Amino acid sequence: MSRTLWVSVCLFFAAFGARAQEAVLMKKDSTGTRLEKVDTLKSTYINPGKVAARKAIFRSMIIPGWGQYGNGINLYRGIKIAAIYTGGTILALSYISNNKQYNIYLKELRDRQANGGKPVIGSPYYGVSGTTGIAAAKDTYRRNKDVIVFSLVGVYAIQVIEAYVDARLNYFDVGDDLGFRIKPGIINSNSMYGYQSSFAPAIKLSFRL
Repeated sequence: MSRTLWVSVCLFFAAFGARAQEAVLMKKDSTGTRLEKVDTLKSTYINPGKVAARKAIFRSMIIPGWGQYGNGINLYRGIKIAAIYTGGTILALSYISNNKQYNIYLKELRDRQANGGKPVIGSPYYGVSGTTGIAAAKDTYRRNKDVIVFSLVGVYAIQVIEAYVDARLNYFDVGDDLGFRIKPGIINSNSMYGYQSSFAPAIKLSFRL
């Protein structure tokens, strides 16, 4: 009985001490200001390379070459912008030329179909008999047009991707510890079962990261 009473008294004082400690911890500061906990997990890290890459994609999608210009103009990026517009101009002129020839041969075929399959007087292809060659030329220029359209889309997509990669690499720091070392060496090429061996000069290249 005495043991049970002693255990009960110990548990009572232990509970009272824990409640008193909780009350002390929740007591306000003497200055009257309320202390707030700062959650370090809520603090967000902004990656400047990611932000710049998004801006580069947005700019390049609106105006080709604007993403490269927004990454910081220099000689290298200036050459890339010039290459984008030079390639686009050449492809556009080629499309116009092929489209013109396509329409000429298409009109010739339609005129011959309306004339019963015979050449129309005054046509530049009046001396060409049959429609096989004219139809083949028309299909050739049509395929050229399709290839040029795909090429224009490819140039557009490539300049968007290049602006994104350039913006990300612009904020990528490899540090000052990157280096490499070149030294001569020897390669030992043993034959089967090790009965014969030969040596060849070599160059060993090692990188330090």
